[in-house]
Amino acid sequence: GLSAKLGTSTLIGGSMKYISTLADVSLSLMNQAEELAAAGKTPLLFAKDGKFLGIIAVADVIKPDSAQAVKELQNMGIHVVMLTGDNERTARAIGAQAGVDQVIAGVLPDGKESVIRSLKEKGKVAMVGDGINDSPALSASDAGIAVSDGAEIAREIADITVSADNLYELVTLKELSNKLMSRINRNYRKIVTINTGLIILGVMGVIQPTTSALLHNSSTLLISLDSMKKLLD
Repeated sequence: GLSAKLGTSTLIGGSMKYISTLADVSLSLMNQAEELAAAGKTPLLFAKDGKFLGIIAVADVIKPDSAQAVKELQNMGIHVVMLTGDNERTARAIGAQAGVDQVIAGVLPDGKESVIRSLKEKGKVAMVGDGINDSPALSASDAGIAVSDGAEIAREIADITVSADNLYELVTLKELSNKLMSRINRNYRKIVTINTGLIILGVMGVIQPTTSALLHNSSTLLISLDSMKKLLD
């Protein structure tokens, strides 16, 4: 929340948790805020000199293709977690729309890093963020991913920067990484097999050293040319 001075008056605005400690909040107002939160909106309350003035609600609009992108990530075996500072009810409503596996709500900016570290105890963690407050969490994750139009410090700290603010970029990124690792492993097996065969044939005297060198260099060239193919069609 925020507080400010206007003349001799004190103005405050922010979440229900923040306002309730500084101003009188009625039960009906609490119920109204809960209804807004249940609808996936974040209620923001305002007061002047301890007297309630009004309430507004803001909401993050889920992009039409976000749910499908989350589903595709889940089909790849990824456990999708939404980490947010919103209250529990608002976060769960938005998480249900997006179809994520887990929602961790009410996390303050300085608490994101500790959440990432706790998740890392269960496996590898990739963190996607675009704000200054996300920077410590991006640094703590195994793979920090920032979007190109996010904060500059987030882009500097992140390991990867995607060019569009679109969850489908993460699907493409995962497909690229899977196919790249598959190609690396395949090339490794080819090189080991070819070199082992050439060594054995050379030791047995089946082929001359010059022939072995020619076959080795030719195989290296062919594998390199094959690796230049596009990973994605």
